[in-house]
Order: sequence, then C-alpha cells, then structure tokens
Amino acid sequence: MAIDRHDQRVVLEEAEANAIGTEYLRADLLPPKSTAVLKTLLNSYLDQRILFYSKQDQESAQEINQLTSEIQNALWAEILPIAHSQPTPTIALTLSGMNDVLNSQGYTQAAWLNRIPYTAWGLMGAIAICANLLVGFGARNFKGNICLFMMFPFLISVSFFLISDIDSPRGGVIKIQPRNLIHLKESLNSTKNDSSLIKTKH
Repeated sequence: MAIDRHDQRVVLEEAEANAIGTEYLRADLLPPKSTAVLKTLLNSYLDQRILFYSKQDQESAQEINQLTSEIQNALWAEILPIAHSQPTPTIALTLSGMNDVLNSQGYTQAAWLNRIPYTAWGLMGAIAICANLLVGFGARNFKGNICLFMMFPFLISVSFFLISDIDSPRGGVIKIQPRNLIHLKESLNSTKNDSSLIKTKH
C-alpha cells in the first residue's frame, strides 16, 4: 500500500515536469508580450513546485501552497483573455497545456494527502501484537535463544518504521526528489543563457 503510493507520487512528479516544460514551449505560440509574461510566471511556478518537494515545516509549506495558488491564478488570468479574443486551434492548444499544468499540481497534492488510514495502522498494530504474543507463548529455552527470540519484534519494528517513512513524503529518511523538475529548471536556465549569448553577438 505504502509502496504504491510512493510510486504514484514519483510518477506524478514526472508528469508535472512534463506539463510545465510542454506549456513553456507552447507559450511561444502566444503574442510576444504574453509569451514573455507567461514564461516568467512558469519559471516562478517551477521554483515553487521544486520547493514543495523539499522538507519544510508546516508554516513554510502553507506559504509555498499559497504562492503556488497565486501564480496559478496569474497564469490562468494571462491566457484566458487571449483564448476569448482569439479562439483559434493554436490558442486552444496552449490553453489545454495550461490546464494540464494546473491539473498535474492538483493530482500531486491529492497523492501527498493520500496516506495509510488510521484503521489500517490499528489493524497492523493488533496483528503485530498478536504475532509477538504467540511467539512468546510458544518460546522454548528462552535463555538459550534470547537473540533469536528478540529478532522477531525487532524485524516487525523495522517494518513499521519503513512503512511509516515511505508513507510520509515530506519527512523521514526516504523522500521524493524532484529530479525531473530540477532538470527542467536547469534546461530552461541553459536555454536562457544561450539566447542571451546569441543576442549579445548580434
């Protein structure tokens, strides 16, 4: 259950990077002024999405979510008037890409909030206690096999730790790294630098 949720979060991080990268390219289909504004907003949005995946306290996480929501509103407000005034297939394609950007963030947010239910934790705890009690009642020659006897509760404890850690995407040891988002950011910065060099030469 925890592994499936972890894998889903990893896939959604990749989907976010793809959606933002695609929309960044499609922004060139808009009028020049809107293209510049949209690309700037997408860059700022990308920064917030990378921060989302880092380990943050509750107050910082809320601030990141608030800024993300504000940038989303700005992105939509920038492209919506163009869609109304120029309802062409090209603009529709750009509008669809923006919709993918916003939806991908919503899917990620939902996946991070989707955790193992407390009832499932309670059931696993009850099974672990019963299993340890059975091992204790069935133990023979306890003094001679104390290490072997203690191995079972130790393994169960480690298993619970790993499940809890994997099910906590914002904290713990095992965290989801925004590799695709970081790679996209580096790629966009590299493209910007190349464009600046070309303009300088001319």
